[in-house]
Amino acid sequence: MTTRTLARPATPALTLLGMEPLRSLLEYAGMHLMDKSELPRGDGHPVVIFPGLASDKHAIAPLRSFCEKLGYSAYDWGRGFNTGPEGDVEAWLDELAQHVQGLTAAHTQRVSLIGWSLGGIYAREVAKRIAPRARQVITIGTPVSDVEHTHASWVYRLLNGQKPALDGGLAQRLRTAPEVPTTSIYSRTDGVVPWRSCIQPDGGDNIEVHGSHVGMGWNPQVLSIIAEKLRPARRSS
Repeated sequence: MTTRTLARPATPALTLLGMEPLRSLLEYAGMHLMDKSELPRGDGHPVVIFPGLASDKHAIAPLRSFCEKLGYSAYDWGRGFNTGPEGDVEAWLDELAQHVQGLTAAHTQRVSLIGWSLGGIYAREVAKRIAPRARQVITIGTPVSDVEHTHASWVYRLLNGQKPALDGGLAQRLRTAPEVPTTSIYSRTDGVVPWRSCIQPDGGDNIEVHGSHVGMGWNPQVLSIIAEKLRPARRSS
């Protein structure tokens, strides 16, 4: 398959960034008001959820609870506060994949991996490393085609004292999709990550929602999409 070359996306407008907190609160309220009775039930397979930069298990707790209530065995990534990869990126990702293997070792079913923002990069890379244990990857507001040009770059610099920097080879590998079904959920009104950077250059399922970046993990549209994607495959009669 030929990889498409995409133009470098523009960083989201500062007005969208400034509206992120209020919009995320409205999405949080919407999550509690949504009708979940008709959503497909789960089959108990493991789901591992990776938080975004500068967040932890508390940020993804609503999504984890949602997956558990549907009937899945949901786990947060178990690594605490996400400050970004440390040291050699490839070695750090190898260690993360081993950690996920340990988290889900008790399950015979394959693992679905869900990542929010930077956590989506982790989910994609872990899927490559634990194949054929991986079932699918779902990313939420994840810059799969351009990791560096987002409003999150200054947060990374604050946490690590330097801006994110990737050599060309590693950047290309991060853009390459794992060999499992992949879904990228994105919003054109994302105030942190340019929506065009969320479009998978190697294909896969790209689904647009309306929402903020900060509130995407509990956005009702996002939750409905995740419920459908996690749905057990129907068996032919």
